[in-house]
Amino acid sequence: MAVDGDETVAGGDSQPPVTTAAATTEEKAIARLSPFPNMEHISDNYGDLELEYSSAMLSSLEKYLPPAMLTATREEKAKFMSDILRKYISRDECSKAKWCKNYWQKIKSNYQPLSRELYNFDPELFLLPSFRKAISENTKESFRRIISEPFPGVLVFQMFQPDFFQKLIVEVENIGKWVHETNFPIRRPYHMSKYGVAFVDFGLDIMLQQLMEEFLFPICKVFFPEECGAMFDSHHGYYIENGEDRDPPLGYHLDDSEITLNVCVRKQFEGGEISFIGTRCLRHKRTDVKPEEVFHYCHSPGQAILHRGRHRHGPRANTPSCSRANMILCCRNSLFREMEKYEKDFPEWCNECAHEKKEKESQSLAAKRKGMIRIATGGKA
Repeated sequence: MAVDGDETVAGGDSQPPVTTAAATTEEKAIARLSPFPNMEHISDNYGDLELEYSSAMLSSLEKYLPPAMLTATREEKAKFMSDILRKYISRDECSKAKWCKNYWQKIKSNYQPLSRELYNFDPELFLLPSFRKAISENTKESFRRIISEPFPGVLVFQMFQPDFFQKLIVEVENIGKWVHETNFPIRRPYHMSKYGVAFVDFGLDIMLQQLMEEFLFPICKVFFPEECGAMFDSHHGYYIENGEDRDPPLGYHLDDSEITLNVCVRKQFEGGEISFIGTRCLRHKRTDVKPEEVFHYCHSPGQAILHRGRHRHGPRANTPSCSRANMILCCRNSLFREMEKYEKDFPEWCNECAHEKKEKESQSLAAKRKGMIRIATGGKA
């Protein structure tokens, strides 16, 4: 929802403008940055100013200011950069970012973590040696040694040490206890969840960022090159519990991700199979399921599943007696999403697009064959 706001800048005065080199540059440049940063320039700190955008953002951007603006006052530089940022980041988004910052600060000031090792993630401590070895070799052959692909686009492997799951469970239970005792209203991973935990809110996003960049991206670059591109640039990670006294499982859905990592942390009783029912682009996400697209998989504790976010999936059957906990990491690539807007048709990974392409090719071939027969028979066919 867009939020209307006053476009005036508070704190202005009625004095006539002073013609300085910085001011003249600002007028002529129409708020444009230099394409190359001045790495020798020491940026100012904007923390004590009342601004729309964070001090860290402005300090980072300052190195890209035009040379004449680098000698301007902090206030002039802040206004110049804010004018540019306002073209790309709305005030509504800024307000949301400020709210999140205050929200995270409140949690950080009051919540005491139990498993601090998770917050300073050590791959040698928490990842299996065989997994780390495959990543260090960084070849398709090394990945194939540890990964099975029971169905096209569904990769299954082991990556975490048992101690990782124990510490994660203890940390999540501690978070739940703190929320219950303090009655602190925390955000949940999605609107239907009452028990899930969004990792970013408790400072575990650093662990997820490291997992995504250093360990998942090399695998995705081999098996999902189109979706991951040159890099993943954002993520959403959370812990979810499904069962009789926990959140009900989601129905069939697409993830808000290019690639999703789903790790089974623990599971009690039988059932709770995951069903995959075809990969779809946004245009075809509600199309019917074809029998050959259906794949059921029994997710065991400790197993990681890596799949496209657009691979429709959900529980095979809602089994109340089955209780399970999963760690989900949604990896995103904004460039892929932007390019998808301009892709006219037939993305190779969409089963329905592939079917439509095959149908069009068959129709075109049939039309050519009919035309050739007509020519051969003198137009009598």
